[in-house]
Amino acid sequence: MKLSARPLLPLVAGVVLATIAPSTIVGQDWAKARLEASPRHREYVSVKAGNRTVQALVVYPEIKEKAPVVILIHEIFGLSDWAREMADELAGQGFIVIAPDLLSGFGPNGGGSSEFPSQDAVIKAVSGLDPDVVNADLDAAADYGKHLPAANGKLAVVGFCWGGGKSFAFAAHRKDLSAAFVFYGPGPADVSTITAPIYGFYAGNDARIGATVPDTVAAMKAAGKKYEPVTYDGAGHGFMRAGEDPGNTVPGNKTAREQGFARLVKLLHEMKSAPTASLTAPASTTAHKSAPAASCHDTSSAATTSI
Repeated sequence: MKLSARPLLPLVAGVVLATIAPSTIVGQDWAKARLEASPRHREYVSVKAGNRTVQALVVYPEIKEKAPVVILIHEIFGLSDWAREMADELAGQGFIVIAPDLLSGFGPNGGGSSEFPSQDAVIKAVSGLDPDVVNADLDAAADYGKHLPAANGKLAVVGFCWGGGKSFAFAAHRKDLSAAFVFYGPGPADVSTITAPIYGFYAGNDARIGATVPDTVAAMKAAGKKYEPVTYDGAGHGFMRAGEDPGNTVPGNKTAREQGFARLVKLLHEMKSAPTASLTAPASTTAHKSAPAASCHDTSSAATTSI
C-alpha cells in the first residue's frame, strides 16, 4: 500500500486524511485484506463541494500513459471496505478511480460512513441524502479528477445498488461524461438530458429493479439515447459484491460478477480509445429476459431510497 499527500489543485484541496478509517459497519475482512495487499498508489483527499467538504479515495493505475477517470458511487452501505476494494480493482485495469464518501460530514461528530453506529444507521442516512447534494458532491469529485495531471480528459461514472441509480441520475446531470455504468439501479424520471451512453448490469433474480428496465428501455429509445442493459440470469441484487465474497453460496452471483466485471472493463477500454463524439450516438437497446426475483438485500422501500 502506498499513501501520499497531493498538492493543491484548481477548485479543490487535495490532502491525505489520516484520520479517515474504512467503514467498520459493513466492512468485509476479505475485501480489506485484498485492498491492503494491493501495490497500487492510493490516497484520501478532501474536495470542496460548495460549503461542503467531501472525503474521497483516489486510486491510481500503474501505467505509463495518462488514464481516464472513473467516479465510483458506493452502495447504500456507504464507503465500505468492498467499495474501496472495488475502486482498487478497477484501477488495476488502467483507470484512475475516485470513490467519494457521500456521507461525508453527515455522520456523528461530522464524520462519514465509518462514524455511524450501525449498518441500519448508514442505510437510513444514505437513503435520506438530497439528490441535488449528491450530484454536487459527484461534480466536485469529477472536477477534481479532470484536473489531475495523470488524467487524459475522459470521464466515466459507475455505481452499484443505490449508487447504480445515482450513476444513471448523474448522467442526466453531467454533460461531459464519456459513459455511465449502472449496476442494478433504476433510471431517472427524465432521460432527455442524458448525453453519454448508458450501460446497465442487472440481476435475473431481482424483479424489484428488473421490472423497471422495460420502461427505461422505452424512455431511452424514445429520447434517442444509447442504453444497453444486460441481465445476468441466476444472480441476485448486489452480485458484484456477493459474487466475490468467499462466503457466497449462489453460483449465479459469482458468474455474473465475473462476466459483469469483464464487460465493464471492456467497455471502459473501448471508451478510452474511442473519440468522444462517437460515444453519444443513439443505439438500439437489448436486454436479456429476467427470472422471477428474490427480495433485495436492502429492505428499504425502492420508492423512497431508489437503490
